[in-house]
Amino acid sequence: MWCLIGAESAIFTIFVVAYLFYIGKSVTGPQPKDVLHPPIFYSICLLSSSLTIHLAVRKLMGGNTAAFARWWLFTILLGGAFLYGTAREWVDLIDGKGLTISTNLFG
Repeated sequence: MWCLIGAESAIFTIFVVAYLFYIGKSVTGPQPKDVLHPPIFYSICLLSSSLTIHLAVRKLMGGNTAAFARWWLFTILLGGAFLYGTAREWVDLIDGKGLTISTNLFG
């Protein structure tokens, strides 16, 4: 588990350093302010699913399978809502705003 956390931290650090290094160097294509709108509702769904799966596991460990099934289903619905929002956002970026991997430095 610690290896996974360390690897994820390293990858995140590399992304941040690359962004800081290349910020302002791309003069073509849309800028972040033009295409990024924070999807707060879908982020709340993703973060809330952590709580619901935690509650589902607690119910399962307590032997209450009916309550587990309800919390598990709610977790799946929250995850589905997040995936739907992410897909909508990508479709809008690619089809609506023309952002592709070759658009600019950050694609």
